[in-house]
Amino acid sequence: MKKVAVVTGATSGIGRAAALRLGALGYDIVATGRRADRLEALKKEIESAGGQCDTLCFDVRVEEEVNRYLGPLERVDLLLNNAGLAAGLEHIDKGDTADWDAMIDTNVKGLLYVTRIVSPKMVAAESGHIINIGSIAGTEPYENGAVYCASKHAVHAISQAMRADLLADGIKVTEIRPGMVETEFSLVRFHGDQGRADKTYTGVTPLTGDDIAEAIAWIVQLPRHMNVNDIVLMPSQQAAAYYTHRK
Repeated sequence: MKKVAVVTGATSGIGRAAALRLGALGYDIVATGRRADRLEALKKEIESAGGQCDTLCFDVRVEEEVNRYLGPLERVDLLLNNAGLAAGLEHIDKGDTADWDAMIDTNVKGLLYVTRIVSPKMVAAESGHIINIGSIAGTEPYENGAVYCASKHAVHAISQAMRADLLADGIKVTEIRPGMVETEFSLVRFHGDQGRADKTYTGVTPLTGDDIAEAIAWIVQLPRHMNVNDIVLMPSQQAAAYYTHRK
């Protein structure tokens, strides 16, 4: 029986790349996201390559939708908690509380809602792997990013505690903390301002969604007795949140 991978936020960036890569590894993919047209395009691409993909269009921020769509799944071998976003880049005294809600509800509560529904299926099977997409912001807070950094600090803490909670059940938990990755991340952060988003990567060759997907592929192919607890992935031109060499 083929393994089943649930990928949240699969309509773009890391999630989309990971769904394609895991499909190529032989996983049956359950791709979730809020954009039905993109999910359908992903499904066609995976299945044209000989894979299997089911799509679930819902918002991880809405607990009732998470329960309704993920509850019926009989089996999940791999959960990639990828859905997340940054919104706004201002000092704390000028932040938009709607942006704060979007980040906390997606990055923290959405991850928790999904994990709460999926993890009991893994516990019952005494097997499974949960991969949480964090960020270097989860350990390196930076100016103008208080709430985003806080949300990724939460992902870091949740991942550590989750690993302890599920240890006796034979479930692996991995957190991936990327640095600069060129996806729709900055476009979303700057509310569609393409020019401002592009400046984020000026003079730098950033990571791509495919790069992170390749790391995920390596992690999930490790022997059952071996787990990557925590991995930080950076462009070679970036040493930390405040140290980027731009050419």
